Amino acid sequence: MNYQIYEYISVFIMSWLFVYGLTPFVIKFANWTNFVDKPEARKIHQKAVPLMGGLSVFIGFFLLCLYDVAITSSRTFDMGIIGYLTGSVLIVLLGLWDDKYGMKPIIKLSGQILVSMIFILSNYDTRELFMMFGSIYITLPLLVLWMVGLMNALNFLDNMDGIITGMAAILGLGFFVFSLMNTTANAGVMALIALISLSFSGATLGFIPYNFNPARIFLGDAGSMFIGYFLSSMGILMAQFAGNQKNDKWFFLLPVLLLSYAIFDIALVSYTRKRDGRHVMQAGKDHSTHRIFTVLGSAKVTAVMIYLINIIIVLTTIVVFRVGSRPLLLITTGLFAIIFIIFGMKLDQIPIVVPQNQIKK
Repeated sequence: MNYQIYEYISVFIMSWLFVYGLTPFVIKFANWTNFVDKPEARKIHQKAVPLMGGLSVFIGFFLLCLYDVAITSSRTFDMGIIGYLTGSVLIVLLGLWDDKYGMKPIIKLSGQILVSMIFILSNYDTRELFMMFGSIYITLPLLVLWMVGLMNALNFLDNMDGIITGMAAILGLGFFVFSLMNTTANAGVMALIALISLSFSGATLGFIPYNFNPARIFLGDAGSMFIGYFLSSMGILMAQFAGNQKNDKWFFLLPVLLLSYAIFDIALVSYTRKRDGRHVMQAGKDHSTHRIFTVLGSAKVTAVMIYLINIIIVLTTIVVFRVGSRPLLLITTGLFAIIFIIFGMKLDQIPIVVPQNQIKK
């Protein structure tokens, strides 16, 4: 047990320090190659900012994942691991291309679907995974929708310095705690998930000093979609293992509860834009974070507020899983839904700036 604790601590610290040390070089390289995000009406920053932060986070995560597999007993680079890492590489490459050259939405969507399918089809327990909702014809579309939806939700939410970087670190630690609490699943699998979650959290925490307001580098689509890929794939595994441990498929709701803030934000944006006759998929300053910023007047305070909300969500999810009560899960999930609806109604009253790209001609 002491040896395992040492592994957890060492992996977390190594990923943190690696990304912290690597990012200044990535900033210089991005400036040298003009891989930068230029100011626009829909954006908050006033000068060009390097746009390769996602690559820095990913490299730290990927290298530590290789190390995680190497040190985990009875674990090899099997089809599940290879598929998982392949999907992560492809989503980062897709994002980098979009950051540099732009991309038609249908091409980006196709790439996200492909990456989701790679993860799902290569999962080490695919047959059980396919039967999560009783039939492959129901399960597969739902899992793909979940992954694609969260990749876009995190992509949308990456609109202010440090927001999703800090969120990702907090949620990654939530997945780590979940893996420690899941006592009925294969110990080797849970140990690996714990290590991968710590690698992810360490990598994002190592990036925060450069991404917190005022940001010296942005995640870009490569970083935000990679974060969405990680959270959505871990969410699927969390649902599967939680349902098995509690012998109750209602616990498939657990990752929905854990990732509820990202779901809330994309739901708020999609609803208000559709209602007001604006383009849903065009970026703008109408997210929950922008509205909170308008009230608070500080990007730093806004980021900290989002962090605190997600800490509360993570702690609540852990308690619900620990207690293992279906009524508590349903009541808590319903309560959070009501709170977010009320919160969204309040935020909807805050004035927003509508950029030209959102207005339908």
